Amino acid sequence: MLKIIVLATTNKNKIKEFQNLLDKFNIELKSIADFGPLPEAVEDGANFDENAYKKALHYAKVLGLPAIADDSGLVVEALHGEPGVYSARYAGPHATDEQNCLKLLEKLKGEKNRAASFQCVLSVAVPSGPALTYDGSCNGEILDTFRGSNGFGYDPLFYYPELGKTFAELSIEEKNKISHRAKALKEFALEFPKVCKWLEQRLEEEKPDKPDHNEFEDNDWSS
Repeated sequence: MLKIIVLATTNKNKIKEFQNLLDKFNIELKSIADFGPLPEAVEDGANFDENAYKKALHYAKVLGLPAIADDSGLVVEALHGEPGVYSARYAGPHATDEQNCLKLLEKLKGEKNRAASFQCVLSVAVPSGPALTYDGSCNGEILDTFRGSNGFGYDPLFYYPELGKTFAELSIEEKNKISHRAKALKEFALEFPKVCKWLEQRLEEEKPDKPDHNEFEDNDWSS
């Protein structure tokens, strides 16, 4: 029976979110922080799908356990998908949220098409390679000024027309109902019993073949 799944993150908010989703299932959810120092995954994929899979597979192989990873970011139509997989480091490797937002505003200066979407891909992998994928997206617009003090990243610029607010103006409860990550996680949670069965089958296939119980009986050990 499947007992442990590793969540490929040290983010306490993500860990809590997954725990709340899966608390009714008889599964122990561990984060990579529970295993001490581990080699980091190289997230050099061309899209969110590739990065989520690379991260999930990396930690599944390192730990020999099924692993879950997600990758997400902002996709702006007028910028041909930027910042995309570089959302967290759009203005540089160690850029702050504000610096990333300011670069985005500069790139969109004078642009009338402000359509954008937040996208998230969730990957569940086993050590041998196979994986399941779930995704979610949320459509909105990029404003030309900051609004709101909640959230993080591009939330102060991402306007959600249906509620008439930016993500940074939403309460946590409001955001968790409509965000890209919330949609991917909801789909994952609904199918979790099937996910568990799939993982159990894959892990069973990965077990080394047991030796025949008569393996040594034909050998003459008396000589």
